[in-house]
Amino acid sequence: MKTFEKLVLAHLKKVTEQLLDPLQFAYRANRSVDGAVNMGLNYILQHLDCPGTYARILFVDFSSAFNTIILGILQSKLLNLTIPPAICQWITSFLTGRKQQVRLEGLTSGIQTVSTGALQGCVLSPLLFCYYTNDCLSSDPTVKLLKFADDTTLIGLIQYGDESAYEQEVKQLVLWCSQNNLELNTLKTVEMIVDFRKHPSTQLPLTISNIPVLSVENFKFLGTTISQDLKWESNINSILKAQQRMYFLCQLRKYSLPQELHSSTLQSLNLSCAHQSPSGLEQQQNRTETDCRKPLKQQEKIIGGPLPTLQDLYHTRTRKRAEKIFNDTSHPEHNIFQLRSSGRRYRTLFTKTSRHSNSFFSQAITLTNT
Repeated sequence: MKTFEKLVLAHLKKVTEQLLDPLQFAYRANRSVDGAVNMGLNYILQHLDCPGTYARILFVDFSSAFNTIILGILQSKLLNLTIPPAICQWITSFLTGRKQQVRLEGLTSGIQTVSTGALQGCVLSPLLFCYYTNDCLSSDPTVKLLKFADDTTLIGLIQYGDESAYEQEVKQLVLWCSQNNLELNTLKTVEMIVDFRKHPSTQLPLTISNIPVLSVENFKFLGTTISQDLKWESNINSILKAQQRMYFLCQLRKYSLPQELHSSTLQSLNLSCAHQSPSGLEQQQNRTETDCRKPLKQQEKIIGGPLPTLQDLYHTRTRKRAEKIFNDTSHPEHNIFQLRSSGRRYRTLFTKTSRHSNSFFSQAITLTNT
C-alpha cells in the first residue's frame, strides 16, 4: 500500500506544484526546513533594518491536526487544485471507513470505524494536509505566514507600534481554523517578540479566544532553536550534543562500513549550522574545539580520516543552496539573487546592520561572488 501511495504522491506533486502556496515548504522540490528558517529570518532581519521596527512571531500548534480533516472539505480543495476527479474519489475512498483499535499493556479496545482525518503514518497524509491548508494565506504584506505541513508560523512585521494588521491576520487565522475544523492548541501556541529598539515599549500579550498566548525567549522552530536576541547560543548547545551518537558510530564501524557513513550520522548535525551567521559559526567552532576535542578525535579515529571543518561545510552548503534558489524561478527568494550587468556576479544586498549582513542570503551572495 505504501508503495502505491508513493506513486500517487509523485503524480500529485507534479500536478499541483505551480498551484501551491509559495510559503509552503513541505514536500516540494528545492524546499526544506532550513529553507523555511532562512526565509523567516530574512523577513525579520530585513524589516529590522528600518527604524522603529520590531517583529512578533506566533508559533502555531494544532490539536491533532491530521485527525480533524473533514474529507468533504478536503475533496473540494483537491478539485480546486485541478486534481483529476477520479484521483479525488480514490483519496476519499482511501481515507473512509478505516478500522482501528488501541492496545495498551496487553489490553485491546474494540474495533472502531473512522471516516475523519488523514491517517498518521501514511505516505500521503502530510501532502494532503498541505493541500487542506493551501488557502490559508496572509492578505497583508506586513504579515508572513510560513508553513511546513502542520507547522505554521505567523510573522508580524511591526513598525511604529501599529499592530492592527498582525492582530487582524491572527483573527483571520482563528476564523479559518473554525471554518475548516482545525483547532488551535492555545496551551502550546507561543509567541516571541524580537525588538532591538533602544526604548522598547511593553507589549501586551496576544490573546486567542480570550486566552493569553505564552511569550517565550526562545523556541525550537523546525529543528533550529531561535532566540529573541537572534543569537545562536541555544542552537549551538543542541548541535553539540552530537557526541551522543558516538556509540552508534562505533557499532556501525564493526561492520566495516565506509567513511561516507559519517555524513548521515554526525555531519548532518553540523550541516544544520548553514543558516547561522559567521559569528555564530565561529562560536560553534570554538565551542566544538574546547568542549568536544576528545569526541572529535574519537570520531576521526572511528571513521579513519580527518573531519571537514565547519567553515568548509558552511561554504559548500551555502553555495549549493544559492545556486539552487537562483535556478528555481518559482522560489519565493529567487529575486534576491540578481545578476549584475556582467552576468558573472550577484548584486550585493543593501544592509544597515551587522545582523542582516551576516544573514544567510547576504553571506550566500558574498560566498558565491568569491
